[in-house]
Amino acid sequence: MIHTDHLTGLKPGVSEDLVRRLSADKKEPVWMLELRLKAYKIFTDKQMPGFGPSLSGLDLEKIVYYASPGEIRNAKKWEDVPEEIKKTFDKLGIPEAERKALAGVGAQYESEVVYHNLKSKWKEMGILYEDLSVALVDHEDIVRKYFSKCLSLAEHKYMALHYAFWSGGTFLYIPKGVKLDMPVQSYFRMNTPGLGQFEHTLIVVEDDAVAHYIEGCSAPRYDSTALHAGGVEVFVGKNARCRYSSIENWSIDVHNLNTKRAMVEEKGVIEWVTGNLGSCISMVYPCSVLKGDGSKAEHLSVAFAGENQIQDVGAKVIHIGRNTSSHIMAKGLAKDGGKSHYRGLVNILPGAANAKCSVRCDALLLDPISGSDTFPYIKVDNDTSECVHEAATGKISPDQIFYLKSRGLSENQAVSLIINGFIEPIMKEIPLEYAVEMNRLIQMEIDEGGWVG
Repeated sequence: MIHTDHLTGLKPGVSEDLVRRLSADKKEPVWMLELRLKAYKIFTDKQMPGFGPSLSGLDLEKIVYYASPGEIRNAKKWEDVPEEIKKTFDKLGIPEAERKALAGVGAQYESEVVYHNLKSKWKEMGILYEDLSVALVDHEDIVRKYFSKCLSLAEHKYMALHYAFWSGGTFLYIPKGVKLDMPVQSYFRMNTPGLGQFEHTLIVVEDDAVAHYIEGCSAPRYDSTALHAGGVEVFVGKNARCRYSSIENWSIDVHNLNTKRAMVEEKGVIEWVTGNLGSCISMVYPCSVLKGDGSKAEHLSVAFAGENQIQDVGAKVIHIGRNTSSHIMAKGLAKDGGKSHYRGLVNILPGAANAKCSVRCDALLLDPISGSDTFPYIKVDNDTSECVHEAATGKISPDQIFYLKSRGLSENQAVSLIINGFIEPIMKEIPLEYAVEMNRLIQMEIDEGGWVG
């Protein structure tokens, strides 16, 4: 059992006083406090989102909005991280992954980043990879130039809440022409019952640069409502490329309302590779704004919904520049009455001549009581562009199971083989360690409840 008495947290509920105390605790510049207060005002005035699953089970007055894990923040040496926190991350493979295959690692526990490190090779090339709260002080000019410029404070009620109470997160800056050919990874862990986590990720990949960022998220089950409302802003320069890989494996207690957006300049490329599972409700729709001519976006996602879970996930692409292109592939799995939904937006503006977009969303239902729906919205405002949308929902056929069992497989092995084939186009793009983890988690779900044909 994880003990949380070492945490110094504030009382549940939101208030302007809490916003001011959080900002003062972090010794933030005045402009950031003003931004927080403006966001808090928007939050109090704005109505709940009018789309997606019901959030009636989320009581915001019972959420703890800030919890600091002791006095140690942003340690540069793993041995300086508090022992109990270190044990949690050791079990998750951090910093083992750093030693093996990563250019750098960041780890956030509750509301604060507790560890951050970038290998000296990349530091010498001018790459910045830090806790965003630290970068706000050390690189204020860069942070101020980009912060909140991709995601509006008034995007929706929970985006305003995020900006009012954001804490921790990642700042990754790749200078012009630098190619980061090894990924960096940040891991976000919620370990306190009833916690809200509001990390902000800010990634800037300048012209002709390359970056691969990996994000992992998890939380144990406490039978008390928790909230994750992160924000991700990605800026991709001319001829630059950024891949954002994310596996969000929250517990059934967590409402996962994560908002992500990338702004892509001329001939830039953004790639989103996303896995969602575990949370009671997920509303996650990474968005690509193809601003520059010839820019591209690729969205690959897989979601698994089990008992009492709704995975309402998808993608958004806004084509602004000429000759832009996008590809969306989404795979959804549902079992034990879970609901796996695809919700997407494609908007091709009048000036986006010759834009091309393809959307493919497939669902696989593992029993008769689970469900899947597709909610696409496609708007094409010029007659030189093309958009193709395909969607399919299927179930595992008893004939398939019979055939595989006749070849010596058990029933669960047969189901696993079919599922692996279904999600293979996505899984081969996920970093190996996360692909293994996700396959294992899905296998556990199958083994626990079995398959009902």
